[in-house]
Amino acid sequence: MKKPEKTITPEQAFAQMARLCSRKECCIWDVRRKLQRLQIQDESAERVIDQLKKNRYIDEARYVRNYIHDKSAFNKWGKVKIVLSLRQKQIPAEVIDAALAEFSDTALNAPLLQLMEAKRKTVKGGSAYEINGKLIRYALGKGYPMKEILNCMQKMDMDELPYETE
Repeated sequence: MKKPEKTITPEQAFAQMARLCSRKECCIWDVRRKLQRLQIQDESAERVIDQLKKNRYIDEARYVRNYIHDKSAFNKWGKVKIVLSLRQKQIPAEVIDAALAEFSDTALNAPLLQLMEAKRKTVKGGSAYEINGKLIRYALGKGYPMKEILNCMQKMDMDELPYETE
């Protein structure tokens, strides 16, 4: 037997989203998706989002700064993967660029050496070339730029580099 669908008023939706946003950082895209799941009309959803922004429950710049910090520190993601993920959440490029300017490239690329050394211990391959290829694919998948990966491999004293860096 199906449960009857509850209809939620915009006021109830605002209260629910305010509670959610006070517990964790959310971006506009996250809130809009949740409101769509609650079957809130687009006009009402925009009013709820505007009200959340006005009351500072939602702040894209704050969200992006925290997102970059968390993904870099805990997930060990590189700059490329972080930016792609933020773009997927439809965050404006200006907001992303402003937040990235607050972080140094060395801070964003710091976990790479540790990640590559740990991965090197688990990678199996027939030749140094094959192992290096696997390490490079792994680091690219984590979102690090190729130049940084090659610099890191030089620091690790890898036997055979695919090609030399500058």
